[in-house]
Amino acid sequence: MSKNISSNKLSNDEFYSIQRDVLKQWPTGSDVYFEEAVEYHKSIPLEKRFYHALDQAVENNRTLIQPRAGVALSEGHIKLLKYLEEKGGADLLPTTIDSYTRHNRYEEANIGIRESRSQGRSLLNGFPAVNHGIAVCREVTSSVSKPVQVRHGTPDARLLTEITTAGGFTSNEGGGISYNIPYSKNISLEKTIKDWQYCDRLIGLYEEAGVTINREPFGPLTGTLVPPSIAIAVGIIESILAVEQGCTHITVGYGQGGNLIQDIAALKTLKTLTKRYLRFLGHHGITVTTVMHQWMGGFPKDESKSFGVISWGAATAVLGGATKVIVKTPHEAMGVPTMEANAQGLRTTKQLINMLSDQNLSNTPSVNEESELLEMEVESIVNSVQELGEGDFALGTIRAFEAGFIDIPFAPSKFNAGKVLPARDNNGAVRFLSTGDLPFRDDVKTRHKDFLASRAREEKRDVSFQMVIDDVYAISKGNLVGRPKKKKIIK
Repeated sequence: MSKNISSNKLSNDEFYSIQRDVLKQWPTGSDVYFEEAVEYHKSIPLEKRFYHALDQAVENNRTLIQPRAGVALSEGHIKLLKYLEEKGGADLLPTTIDSYTRHNRYEEANIGIRESRSQGRSLLNGFPAVNHGIAVCREVTSSVSKPVQVRHGTPDARLLTEITTAGGFTSNEGGGISYNIPYSKNISLEKTIKDWQYCDRLIGLYEEAGVTINREPFGPLTGTLVPPSIAIAVGIIESILAVEQGCTHITVGYGQGGNLIQDIAALKTLKTLTKRYLRFLGHHGITVTTVMHQWMGGFPKDESKSFGVISWGAATAVLGGATKVIVKTPHEAMGVPTMEANAQGLRTTKQLINMLSDQNLSNTPSVNEESELLEMEVESIVNSVQELGEGDFALGTIRAFEAGFIDIPFAPSKFNAGKVLPARDNNGAVRFLSTGDLPFRDDVKTRHKDFLASRAREEKRDVSFQMVIDDVYAISKGNLVGRPKKKKIIK
């Protein structure tokens, strides 16, 4: 078990020693001047700062909408963001980073930029911010009237965080667990936690200089039948790790599961327990908001059916009181969406939010019952991490993954046990077919067995792995629960 890691705040000497090498990874790193970047951020109007927009949403009891979007060239990316802002009505804007940058393959990203220019269309699946550099990033963030967040999926986001933060982005998504285990096979948790501690310490330094940058752990993880308690536990742990480096404004995320009661309970539990753990650990004055990601699994190919999935996600987010919702498009099953389709998803979501904004289901008896179960599960995981790390959450996380106390379904990482199997119960809530080595109480495990046994009786089949397979493909086939086909009776 590794002991070469700690959640203690990086000292300035440690940080600046690492920074010298980070900024040498690509020529644009030489343009980073921290004091100048701080002054630039202080010049950004308040209404264009991510944390302020989220705080206002909480104060006004509103759910904000945000798309995903990113193309290779700055002029095309600016055009895209302006369209989503003006025609889609987006409250918050993204800059999705391309896959080469996510893997620190800047030479190949450069080739993608050149070829995109020569062919007059984006040949990258996102915006290569590191290659474009600080000045171009500032062109992007200053060209729109809404706050802009950088979204990516990068295990080592240190240079990307330096460039984009100096470039005027006021929110950064990701974390050492959520941007590793669901994305990578061979990268160690120890490395990604350390790399993200650097990112969080950088943001902590901005905080100390009077600039607040929103931090958002990635909630959906693999996006496939993730039991809510696992997603919530990871979100809490990444929040703790970020706050320990000096971050003060956290948005914890959750990927829609599909069962309305369970999803609302998950959003409620996510916010309640994140705040509770931060206070318990002595971290006061931390702002916690929430984001719900609309359905992250397979989508129907039919656009009309896709709008149904989008609408269900919109309703879930607003009824659950999410601070913002990440919006999908009716082209999810077909690849990269057009900007018109992206705007359609936004307008659909906005309509549902407007219709349901005066309603909230967070305190119904069924939601409270589900929340109690989730709290027991989450506390079992997070408390075990704290115990294994002897109070150190970075060390505890490494040990928890080694012991299988945290186990993310369908993750490719070899550092993930892969023993947990989820399946839906008879009402479509995500339960545990196998709890693997998760540190749950016996009565909690029994409840999950009972949930799935009830479904098996209804469907007249055994509880088995076939349920998992059926559930993974259900939404793309027009259902939530993967029911077996009824046999035709030949008369």
